[in-house]
Amino acid sequence: MMHEPVRSFSQSIDTDLSAGSSRSGYLNLLEPASLIEAFLKDPPVGFTSMGIRSSDHVTPAFLTSFDLLTTLDPPVKRVVKPILGFLRLDRLLKPRTLFIGTTVSEYLLYPSFGDPMTWISDLLKEAGEQNVPFLILKDIPSNSPLLTPDENKTADELREHCQRTGFQVLAGQALAYVPIDFSSIDEYLRRLSASRRKDIRRKLRTRSQVEVEEIPLGNPVFSDEAFVRQLFGLYLNVYRQSAIHFDQLSFPFFGSMLRNRADPGVVFVYRDRKKIIGYNLCFVYRDNLIDKYIGLVYPDARELNLYFLSWVYNLEYAIKHRLNYYVAGWTDPEVKVSLGAELAFTQHAVYLRNPVLRAALKRLKRFFESDQNWAAQKRKPSIDKEAAGGAG
Repeated sequence: MMHEPVRSFSQSIDTDLSAGSSRSGYLNLLEPASLIEAFLKDPPVGFTSMGIRSSDHVTPAFLTSFDLLTTLDPPVKRVVKPILGFLRLDRLLKPRTLFIGTTVSEYLLYPSFGDPMTWISDLLKEAGEQNVPFLILKDIPSNSPLLTPDENKTADELREHCQRTGFQVLAGQALAYVPIDFSSIDEYLRRLSASRRKDIRRKLRTRSQVEVEEIPLGNPVFSDEAFVRQLFGLYLNVYRQSAIHFDQLSFPFFGSMLRNRADPGVVFVYRDRKKIIGYNLCFVYRDNLIDKYIGLVYPDARELNLYFLSWVYNLEYAIKHRLNYYVAGWTDPEVKVSLGAELAFTQHAVYLRNPVLRAALKRLKRFFESDQNWAAQKRKPSIDKEAAGGAG
């Protein structure tokens, strides 16, 4: 086992990651392999990217200081965070952490295992060599309809091996997706509740005011440095107002992503009276539309309901190109579910090298599973209502 330089991983990625779900390559890839290469070459701000070799494969990974309160339930965080700040303990909650995976792939990427225990052992050795207290395998899929049966089965086996090795498995974020099993937006809207349908139709009244341009990735327009910086600034607008700040993309990564002619992707640019008010950067891969990044101008985007306009436009694009799913990303699951999205949950396998902290995490992990807690609470009223109806 060894820590591989980024170049070495990029050389092997063509034969490993591009194989997608084949037994000879890497599993769970829902985006072009070149996006992973770009991440490793130009990682997010404050991240150190790396490749970890195990047997004849190299697994993408990164090091960063991780805020342990990132996924804490919001009500608990509002109470705990000020107390820890007052006691000046907040610095202790940002340990240097080794993450296996990337922040640009929807799921954890790993090889088609010959021996998963050897792979896990090599990751633990790397964590020891890096002298980090936390090792996290992020975004392990759980019965995802976006993956093959083989990929889901291997993910289940990996989870079991992690648990036997002393990892704690925590519920991760919810990935929102919409199956494109309708032939028009009218058919899609008919599946929503009457109140939601009425609300969306009202918001879509601004559609005639907004112009949309589809620009393929690699288009010569992205050679204009000023234009790329303008789009990057809109991305930062969204990042800064987000409730969760984990990975801030670097400008070199952003530029290389836009200029890559080989990637099957498109930027939907939205304008109001010739002024850019927002955009969506999406990839078309495995017959899915993968919504990766959004940039917005405030307050223009809010006033024109651009979030909802772009949602509907993305669905229309997926219908037109006969795609299987619109994959809408990780944030704001409540809003996306109200728009007809379904949720595919992930899990994180967390290993704490300190045995005392490892025991504490086992007792406290439910407080760090915010998306699952929200989903469980959302289901509870309907379950209670059904139970009451059955009893009557």
